[in-house]
Amino acid sequence: MGDVRVMVVDDDNNICEFLRLYLEKEGYEVQICHDGQEALDQFQKFSPAMILLDVMMPKLDGWQTCREIRKSSDVPIIMITAKGETFDKVLGLELGADDYIVKPFDAKEVVARVKAVLRRSGLSDGDGVKKVEYDKLVVNLTNYELIVDGKQVDTPPKELELIYHLASNPNKVYTRDQLLDEVWGFDYYGDSRTVDVHVKRLREKLEGVSDQWSLKTVWGVGYKFETR
Repeated sequence: MGDVRVMVVDDDNNICEFLRLYLEKEGYEVQICHDGQEALDQFQKFSPAMILLDVMMPKLDGWQTCREIRKSSDVPIIMITAKGETFDKVLGLELGADDYIVKPFDAKEVVARVKAVLRRSGLSDGDGVKKVEYDKLVVNLTNYELIVDGKQVDTPPKELELIYHLASNPNKVYTRDQLLDEVWGFDYYGDSRTVDVHVKRLREKLEGVSDQWSLKTVWGVGYKFETR
């Protein structure tokens, strides 16, 4: 993984060094920039696989920097925001950020988010469309569509990500904890019943549609997308 480069952009030196320490420990190559302008200058040279981008910075803030980078690149960007306002999150995601983290954060959570976003971005096939198809089922993660028996079914994002993850790896059994980590994208400090609830809702949409595949419970372990 030594060639996976992560750029950290934050005007707070302590945060930069803290993130560098943890990311390098995970085997990433880290480039530090202290403002948005420096990030834009270094971006082409360093060509990172991922950017951690602080929102409040001198010269060029995170929003402007994100907007500039998006003009030429779809590199994954995780925004670091000190404010937990919905407006910030929505604006960040509208500008093309892939995720956001609110300060103060836990280093393990950051590393888990980085891995999750890199994993998601690495799933795309040649044409960049993330889509799996089975008999009477299309799960399209690029434009968040679930098509069951030819009809589009309204599905919350997490349900769609869950069925996409399972259907991308047919017949592979996942524990609830694995699904929380790989679909929810961080060590979820909640209850593994979250997964059960999402599976139950998906089943209501998918039950009896086809005899070629099904969403199976593996008792005592977890779930799998079974194909025949």
